[in-house]
Amino acid sequence: MSVVILGGNECMVRQYKSLCQSFDCSAKVFPKLGGSLKGRLGSPDLLVLFTDTISHKMVQNALNETRGGNSTIVRCRTSSMSALRDVLRQHAAV
Repeated sequence: MSVVILGGNECMVRQYKSLCQSFDCSAKVFPKLGGSLKGRLGSPDLLVLFTDTISHKMVQNALNETRGGNSTIVRCRTSSMSALRDVLRQHAAV
């Protein structure tokens, strides 16, 4: 399963990726908008939006980029490891 995480803390990128690997998921993490998202997201199975650390513009760009695909989109208020773990438990088969 492929996971794209938008937002979160820059210092926790490695931890987000290792948690996704423990659920047998490959992950891309974009903690902040560094240029355009066009073509960088791909077509993930799960798109996680940490809405407390992400701009409204980045959310809109991500939703426009994944429109028409079959991605599951989850908005999460906090960007903690336990919040990500709960999302992965719900959506990723272990």
